[in-house]
Amino acid sequence: MSFDQDSCFLCKEDLRDPVSIPCGHIFCSICLKTYWDHADHTGSYLCPQCKVTYNKRPTPRRMGGSRYGTLNRNSESFPPPPPSPDYNYAGPQDVGCDICIGKKHKAVKTCLMCLASYCEKHLKPHFESATFKRHKLVDEIGHLDRQICPQHQKGLELFCRTDQMCICVLCTVKEHKGHDMVSAEQERAEEQQKLGSTQAEIQERIHDRLKQMEELKQAVDSLKSSAHRALQECEKMFSDMMRSIERMQQEMAKLISSNKRAALSNAEGHMERLNHEIADLKRRDNEITQLSRTEDHIHFIQSYHMLIAQTEAEELPSVSVNPYFSFDPVTKAVSEMKQHMNEFSNDELVKVAKTVNKMTFCELDDAKKKRSIKSKSRKQPSISLRNKAGSRHGQGGAMPPQISGLPPQT
Repeated sequence: MSFDQDSCFLCKEDLRDPVSIPCGHIFCSICLKTYWDHADHTGSYLCPQCKVTYNKRPTPRRMGGSRYGTLNRNSESFPPPPPSPDYNYAGPQDVGCDICIGKKHKAVKTCLMCLASYCEKHLKPHFESATFKRHKLVDEIGHLDRQICPQHQKGLELFCRTDQMCICVLCTVKEHKGHDMVSAEQERAEEQQKLGSTQAEIQERIHDRLKQMEELKQAVDSLKSSAHRALQECEKMFSDMMRSIERMQQEMAKLISSNKRAALSNAEGHMERLNHEIADLKRRDNEITQLSRTEDHIHFIQSYHMLIAQTEAEELPSVSVNPYFSFDPVTKAVSEMKQHMNEFSNDELVKVAKTVNKMTFCELDDAKKKRSIKSKSRKQPSISLRNKAGSRHGQGGAMPPQISGLPPQT
């Protein structure tokens, strides 16, 4: 429904005091009130435009907004509203009175003897005159030509069971002579009994379907609750696993850092000792150089023997460095741990996916065949909420298959 309309569907004039109904269509307030006032005796209210039925008379909602507000403010510039439309006249979807001349009123009854439909005014003779006492009146029906024999132009009163068709009295003389014939009323009475049985079967089906619908709704609610609970628990467990991995990362970082500090402290100690030894050796080298330049033979001899004795008595320890020392084994170990975790997690996800995918949430049970309305020997297809074993997916590969179902709640 477009809200850009300018005119009322009922009066075809510009909208005045526009109101809308639940289906979205807009009418003049007075037009809609008059239209539904005529429907009060039926207890059923139709939208004049789309024919949506309301069992209870809806409360129209007044239209606001600048556009309709401008219409209301400028209402003085419009001509006076037209008189309320007479909804007793027959519309395109109504049965018109066959007696009315010109614009026809709605028919309220149809006479099966006269084969004509009458409005309230032209129906009065059927109630007031004895001439029409034996005439049978029914609710208005259209297509009265279907009530007339196309060959003899007489009213259809009988039913030929041999040919399974409605016939008139003249049809019994020739076309249907000797056939199994009953009155239309008798045939209707017998078929009415069958119709009652069929209606009872349909109502039973409705009850069964409503029961299945309720079971399915409950199962859907349980499914949503189970999925929500599983998501929350999985998120919590994965968070715990990530925190555990973070702790492992921190422990590994501490291990590397502590070993690095120990190695650096050891190396620094050796370097400090080597610096002292180098300084001492340089001092002796300097003394030897000075001694070699002295002209005092006695001093040379005495100092020489002392220096030689000190040098021969002192043995300096050597520092050996491992050229292959590195933290590559740590990196390799973490890499292997990562690979093992990936393989383990993929294998576990494949197992979980296979288990879940084997379970069917709901399905149509093909073992039950459709049954016809008139036969109870065939069974009606029903929605089965049982879990069915058997996977619809292939075997999992490197990546887990898509999870398309959830296990039942216990």
